[in-house]
Amino acid sequence: MEDIHSHIFKIRTDFGKHALDENDVHKNPIHQFEAWFKQALEAQVYDPHVMMVTTVGKDLRPSTRVMLLRNFEEKGFIFYTNYNSHKGKQAVENPYACLTFFWPELERQIRVEGILEKQSDEESDLYFASRPRASKIGAWVSPQSKVITSRKELDDKYEKLEKQYSEEVPRPPHWGGFILHPSHIEFWQGRPGRLHDRISYSKAENGWKIERLAP
Repeated sequence: MEDIHSHIFKIRTDFGKHALDENDVHKNPIHQFEAWFKQALEAQVYDPHVMMVTTVGKDLRPSTRVMLLRNFEEKGFIFYTNYNSHKGKQAVENPYACLTFFWPELERQIRVEGILEKQSDEESDLYFASRPRASKIGAWVSPQSKVITSRKELDDKYEKLEKQYSEEVPRPPHWGGFILHPSHIEFWQGRPGRLHDRISYSKAENGWKIERLAP
């Protein structure tokens, strides 16, 4: 069997499906994101709302995990979580965070840097009400990020709560949304020879400053 390290060295993927020019992008990065997201949907990118969320707590150690974007608007990008989880605690200790989207089908990546803020109870209630029943109960069941004895602990608790909430399932007080208010957004388009296109938006007093970055 070929040595795995030698195999890694040989992995090569060149890019060339699209180009990105600073003269053609939207002046507002949220509108640019929307345009790219629509193209991702049209191209049937697998779960285009999947993103990496990176947070850093007071210990200055970064932590990254896969999450789902649930909405975006002019104010920022929204996701939901357990506030008592590792990421939830880090977001309170240090609100600076980063989101990363990667769409290999389009050879594109988007990075969003900014500050996290909790959503209002009303906004979190509205989204929670739209979730499937099993997911609602799951939000009560899981003490996210904490050590548990076994899978059976979760299953037993789920069965108990399913009976307890025979009708409407309320939103747990420890579960809700975060919105990331962007200060920097970068759009990356793969190009041949590793000379990729990188268009950067930085928040300025009168709007957004658009610049091209070296690959």
